[in-house]
Amino acid sequence: MKRKLILLVVALTILGLLAACGPSPAPAAPAAPAGDAPAPAADAPAGDSGLTFETIRLAFIHVGDAADMGYTYRQHRGTTDMMIHHRIGEDQVRNFFNIAPGGPADTAILEAIEWGADAIFATSFGHGPHMLEAAREFPDVQFFHATGDLALDNNLPNFHNYFGNMSQARYLSGIAAGLRTETNVLGFVAAHPFAEVITGFTAFYKGALSVNPDVTMYVMFMNAWNNPTLESQIAQALIDRGADVIGQHADSPAAQTTAQANGVWSVGYNNNMIPAAPDAVLVSPMFDWSVYLNHAVELLVAGQDVQTDFLAGMNEGMVLLSALNPNTVVDGTAEAIAAAEGDIRAGRNLFVGPIYDNEGNQILADGEEWIERQSAPSWNHIIQGITVIE
Repeated sequence: MKRKLILLVVALTILGLLAACGPSPAPAAPAAPAGDAPAPAADAPAGDSGLTFETIRLAFIHVGDAADMGYTYRQHRGTTDMMIHHRIGEDQVRNFFNIAPGGPADTAILEAIEWGADAIFATSFGHGPHMLEAAREFPDVQFFHATGDLALDNNLPNFHNYFGNMSQARYLSGIAAGLRTETNVLGFVAAHPFAEVITGFTAFYKGALSVNPDVTMYVMFMNAWNNPTLESQIAQALIDRGADVIGQHADSPAAQTTAQANGVWSVGYNNNMIPAAPDAVLVSPMFDWSVYLNHAVELLVAGQDVQTDFLAGMNEGMVLLSALNPNTVVDGTAEAIAAAEGDIRAGRNLFVGPIYDNEGNQILADGEEWIERQSAPSWNHIIQGITVIE
């Protein structure tokens, strides 16, 4: 790895000299709505790190584009809110968009290091191995990986995982879906057959099941995070199978617009997707990534250790629901969600037995709880009532 990194650094330096004008900048994300940004933080002196909010340099590596109005938009929104909160200037932040795992991720990491990043944040699961390898090679740079699961087992002082407990908001959005469906069939457009995705749609289905014991759900994987054409095609296939509420774990609102075109309903993800499909979307579970970014940057400036692994939920504001859409939800939805949210905020575990798979095998015994060991979701079972369509 060391030889590879050195060669890449040399190559990048040469390319930088040749490309005097530099690459075209990535498109900016849509501006945050007025009045929706956090209040600026008070000035803070430098901590033991020698960093200040005026000098720290932060790089962000994204798998998609900030214009997707979904996952990357919301991640970038967290960055901009953090910058406002800490009065961090635009010249202190560098964003890399549309960075796939593999060579592009290695190159972006090295460019960030050459630029002088004190900390690098990567926001897609596939970036994890590249971030881990770079953390070993560059111990003076802090590496932060969202959605990943490598930090605890490797225990490096400069490598961190972070995530939000999205199962909480997923469960609540499932209540809206379970009350809305008329066919008692839900559909779910799923990115990859990874535990993060399976945990999410399991929580969504369990929320629906809590208010509608007759509901079932079809799931189709697309083996991509962001492919609007495929997202739309899968949503259509699920609708053709009788699903009249479409959930999704994908990066764009394509499933929602497809639902609207078919006169059925949907639940968004990552961002408030009601504007994209106002006659279809019930509600959208969302992240507020600024909660973690504010926390991590404060610790870096103070010269304090950042947790190896970080997970926060609704009580901390890391996950939330958009407003309910009054044009699409049924009466009683707000009350049912409020009751369940109270239980969740009080500490209710959503993965408690008895839980069975579709073959009748018991996954969790009566009263047995599933406890995550890390921030990345690890539930990887298809439970009774969910059918995966190949």
